[in-house]
Amino acid sequence: MCSLVSQPHAWIPPKEKMKSRYKIFKDDDSPYFLTLNVFLKIPIFTNSSYMNIILNNFEFYRKEQKLRIYAFVIMDNHIHLIASHTNDLSGVVRNLKSYSAKKLIDCLKHDKREWILKLLSEYKPDFKQDSTYQFWQEGNHPKQIQNIKMFNQKAEYMHYNPVKRGLVQNEVDWIYSSARNFERLKSVFQIDLIE
Repeated sequence: MCSLVSQPHAWIPPKEKMKSRYKIFKDDDSPYFLTLNVFLKIPIFTNSSYMNIILNNFEFYRKEQKLRIYAFVIMDNHIHLIASHTNDLSGVVRNLKSYSAKKLIDCLKHDKREWILKLLSEYKPDFKQDSTYQFWQEGNHPKQIQNIKMFNQKAEYMHYNPVKRGLVQNEVDWIYSSARNFERLKSVFQIDLIE
């Protein structure tokens, strides 16, 4: 069930940036560092019901589409993850974003978060005619993980996000992240082991 969260004060939508030039190579099973930004960087992931929609989608795509997730963090307006797929990571992530957007829009409607729905509708680019709302920002800014040093650097970066934002004092205190998995602590989501 969704829950009501109050409207933040003085939030102003940022300008939408151009599409990323980074891309995921077809038939490449390498892990990639991805960033999924909420459209206009609206702070939507502010309670567990919204974050759990993402975790449930992660789990579905792991089981049904063979998506592998090695590290992640869910922040209020974006998600970082390191993931791979045997031949179509781009397609799987596109489907994950599409399905999660529908679920999250339903949750926003249920919670009567009209101010968010209005922004997602009014600022939606004109060429997006197939939907009423735009939930995710275009692109994922993918970066291919070249080696274990790069993997560790990206994982540390994402796990430090909640500390940097002042949400927790220690990475493992933010439960919507794989930092707890890395320390072999109880976690809300079981990540894949990198080979």
